[in-house]
Amino acid sequence: MFRFLVAPTGFKECLDAEAVAAGIRTGIRRVVPAAIVDTVPLIDGGEGSARMLAKSTGGELVPVTVTGPVGDPVESHFALLGGTERGTAFVEVAAAAGLSLVPRGKRDPGRTSSRGVGELIAAALDTGAEKIVVGCGDSGICDGGAGALQALGVRVLDDSGHDVGPGGVPLRQARLIDADGLDPRLSEVDMVVAVNPKNVLSGPKGVAHVYGPQKGASPAQVARLAAAMHRWGLLLRRHSGTDFAELPGGGASGGVGAGLAGVLGARLASRFDVFIESTDLDLRLRAADLVLTAEGAIDASTALGKIPSEVARRAKRQGKPVIALCGTIGPGAESSYDTGIDAYTGILTGPVALADAIESAPELLADATARTLRMLLVGRTLRAAA
Repeated sequence: MFRFLVAPTGFKECLDAEAVAAGIRTGIRRVVPAAIVDTVPLIDGGEGSARMLAKSTGGELVPVTVTGPVGDPVESHFALLGGTERGTAFVEVAAAAGLSLVPRGKRDPGRTSSRGVGELIAAALDTGAEKIVVGCGDSGICDGGAGALQALGVRVLDDSGHDVGPGGVPLRQARLIDADGLDPRLSEVDMVVAVNPKNVLSGPKGVAHVYGPQKGASPAQVARLAAAMHRWGLLLRRHSGTDFAELPGGGASGGVGAGLAGVLGARLASRFDVFIESTDLDLRLRAADLVLTAEGAIDASTALGKIPSEVARRAKRQGKPVIALCGTIGPGAESSYDTGIDAYTGILTGPVALADAIESAPELLADATARTLRMLLVGRTLRAAA
């Protein structure tokens, strides 16, 4: 009996990981009805993670109105986990400062703020949480976590002793981190920030250069953001004694990782260690004949610590073939081969409006999966006849 392992993450601003897995499973059933299909929807701390964690642990999703990335109130949430994780709150950066919360005409990561993330942390403290896990990913910000810290009582001051404004670019004028007003409850909780360890705060591979353009920054804005993150890194080093410039994970979610670690003393942990280890992924890979993974886009960033590359890396340790499906194929997609992905394919067959693609995404996924498997079956038949 042929065994498939379906281990995708979500499609940003479109489908969560469970919906992606369901679409792929439907496509498999069309071609190989009797196959054994094991689905492992994976989260990376980004969009949709709080909902999935609340559901999978028997916890609850707590609604909160917070300051959104462009300064307007947004309806957000955090998760109070259940079961063996009771007492832990999960705060999703994307739920308060995600790219999906930034209107397309206002996508300037030099001005968007993580303030809502700090407000979610404060709301989690109000519940008496003993541990807070902050999940990074899918953010629309690049402010080094300064906004989140300001919401928790920290002041970021310029030469004149005035508070700098929201967003990343104003951090170029920052000269002092004043944590005297920090919420005292933070000293009583264990805080972990789940990060992509390949994201660093500053330098040539810093978050401004790598992710700024994806969040709407022009080349000139990227340069200003890079200077701001350099300045912020210097302040964090002065405040904490730790150099965060190239610390693995410090650049997660536009530098939220570095900000929370440098001022709150939060621990940075690989998001794969935080989220994947509990899924028995390696054991389930061992039983599979073919692995299907997926994400919204396959491009140069896929090899930089994204879910498909981690699935492929683990699959290759066990000699399993891996196919990745995606909504779009972008520049640098071929670098994903180096991570262990054997083949990738987009789910679109021609030009289509974004809104139509999002609405039809489940069926597009199923169709693309079926097409891919039919091609594999042709190859298998030819090989048998040779």
